[in-house]
Amino acid sequence: MNIKPLLDKVVLKPEDAEVTTASGIVLSTAAQEKPQFANVVAVGPGGKIDGEEVTMYVNVGDKVITSKYSGTEVKLDGEEYIIVRQSDILAIVE
Repeated sequence: MNIKPLLDKVVLKPEDAEVTTASGIVLSTAAQEKPQFANVVAVGPGGKIDGEEVTMYVNVGDKVITSKYSGTEVKLDGEEYIIVRQSDILAIVE
């Protein structure tokens, strides 16, 4: 099954959080921070949103940094995804 985002939405696949600290301490899943790095899986077409034209700046395959608690988490076919507005993406990692 595929996810096809609408308007200015972007589908992200979050990267796994670090499970050990720099000093070697293993973190439980409850103590891990929510990942901020993600890979772009699908991008909406953009268009007119609230009367303003929105141009999409991210592409499928880009690695991005998002706001910590933004978007909607979705589980599809056993995979976890986050659907965010393009404005919730802070930067593209090159």
